[in-house]
Amino acid sequence: MGSFVTLDLILKQFAERDIRHVKLGAVDIDGVLRGKYVSLEKFTSAAASGLGFCDVIFGWDIADVLLDNVKYTGWHTGYPDAHATIDLATLRYIPWEPGTAFFLMDLQDKEGNPLGISPRQVLRHVLSQAADLGYSVNLGSEYEFWMFSETPQSIREKGYRNLQSLSPGMFGYSILRSSQNSTWVKAILDQLPAFNIALEGFHTETGPGVYEAAIAVQPGLEAADRSMLFKTSVKEISARHNLIPTFMAKWNADLPGSSGHIHQSLSRDGEPAFYGDCNVMKQYIAGLVKYLPELMPMICPTINSFKRTVPGTWAPVNATWGVDNRTTAIRAITGSPKSTRIELRLSGADMNAYVAMAASVAAGLAGIEENLTPPDPATNAYSDTNAPALPRSLEEATALFKKSVMARKYFGDDFVDHYSLTREWEVRQAGRAVTNWELERYFESI
Repeated sequence: MGSFVTLDLILKQFAERDIRHVKLGAVDIDGVLRGKYVSLEKFTSAAASGLGFCDVIFGWDIADVLLDNVKYTGWHTGYPDAHATIDLATLRYIPWEPGTAFFLMDLQDKEGNPLGISPRQVLRHVLSQAADLGYSVNLGSEYEFWMFSETPQSIREKGYRNLQSLSPGMFGYSILRSSQNSTWVKAILDQLPAFNIALEGFHTETGPGVYEAAIAVQPGLEAADRSMLFKTSVKEISARHNLIPTFMAKWNADLPGSSGHIHQSLSRDGEPAFYGDCNVMKQYIAGLVKYLPELMPMICPTINSFKRTVPGTWAPVNATWGVDNRTTAIRAITGSPKSTRIELRLSGADMNAYVAMAASVAAGLAGIEENLTPPDPATNAYSDTNAPALPRSLEEATALFKKSVMARKYFGDDFVDHYSLTREWEVRQAGRAVTNWELERYFESI
């Protein structure tokens, strides 16, 4: 709605639109949108002075299991409320919930400062560092996701196996499949823009029931907001059609993974910084090449993320770059002033967009500040044995991240320490799990 929106203007719109409900949301470390409905009276008071929001959203994991290793909150603090403020500029009206408005919230620490471990604040901090260097950041994202004719109940009853995909067969860029499912497709195409998430493109990808959506480029924070809200919106719209998506990086070992590519560019004094002055773009690329291994947990945040980054699957395995090269982690796209940009291909659909975008932009800024020079571009990154390898597991990646001086410079000690502990927790949970692979391999044979 814009940066200069006022509460009076919002309340006037509420009356005109017959708004009866307000939803408030904040994104946790794992990229899950947490929130609640509030009354119009509560919204009016909270918009003016803030509200309390339980800080447990930074003290549990993606399955609501309480973390036993973090300092920010826990039984030792009693899980108190954090102070939250409503970002009025994030106002949206939910087309699939008539009469309902939505806002994002920001959280503060006990001193009233931005909460350093909050993903949205981490990106804000990195964007402010870009501004200090004289740059504004433009970002866009692409998501691949798989659609199933299932419900939350049926996938659990089936144990997440033998699921019914929306469409059969490997059918990328299919006009036919999109038309066959046009009721759902049109709901996505119509309702997302009405929720202020404009799409540049939408098509089937290679695989049964898989789609790709390209979200239009926006200034940094707005782009991340749209990326985060996109996933929840697709889930909510799809539920009304008895469908369910997954944004796992790799949901099936025999099928391609799901990317969450991040497109990025810089502007300076209103002019594109990557066009014409190739040195800035090269420095940015060099920063990404150097620091991707250290920042990988911010970009590939789950155990499952690393099942996608294997050779020959359209996902990168090393810190490489190339010009219009889809085997590399960093794809430089050159063209007009408007289209010249960098695409980070390492991130998957399971990314927390705030965190992954913060990592990518910070790495590029570090390249500029350190005046780095990139290595030679790769031709086939999968066969480039000289390129720096990326960590092969979340455990390996987190150990590297925890020691990163660069990460602590750009994101702060509070975030690096807290985020590292949450990733270590994730590794521990995976280590305790007994998988179907283990049962099928060892149950009878040993």
